[in-house]
Amino acid sequence: MKKIKIHGKDYIEVNERVKYFRENYNGYSLTSDVIEKTPESIMIQATIKDKEGFVIATGIAEEIKSNSGINKTSYVENCETSAWGRALGNFGIGIDTSIASANEVVNAVANQDDRQWLTESQFQSTIKGTKKKAENVLKKFKMKNEYKNKIINQFKIK
Repeated sequence: MKKIKIHGKDYIEVNERVKYFRENYNGYSLTSDVIEKTPESIMIQATIKDKEGFVIATGIAEEIKSNSGINKTSYVENCETSAWGRALGNFGIGIDTSIASANEVVNAVANQDDRQWLTESQFQSTIKGTKKKAENVLKKFKMKNEYKNKIINQFKIK
């Protein structure tokens, strides 16, 4: 199976795990069940069953809609892929260094946000400042969507 390196470790992407599973486990099934879905998040469990229908492995994943660009439109699909990757990892496919798939690791790294939250007084100061200051604030701080939208609209930032 093809591997990719992330932070010096080898990871096998879910598509490679699925391909290997389909080629080597004829008659086995990989299914998905939605455990919980809200407008903001979804949790899916993937299940692998053998030819007799016995559960061999499972994997659970959760995705938050607002976590990344791709999740804004495809959080359901992304979650299912992660659940498959975890189930296949728990089954023993593609786990040389980790059960987490490459997709999960990339997602986790991308979602690490060490920026501090913008306070109300910092927001008020930004609104009264310059466009350049506003652009810097957008880069340096996490903030409520309400603040972000107001700053972007007021200074016509793209």
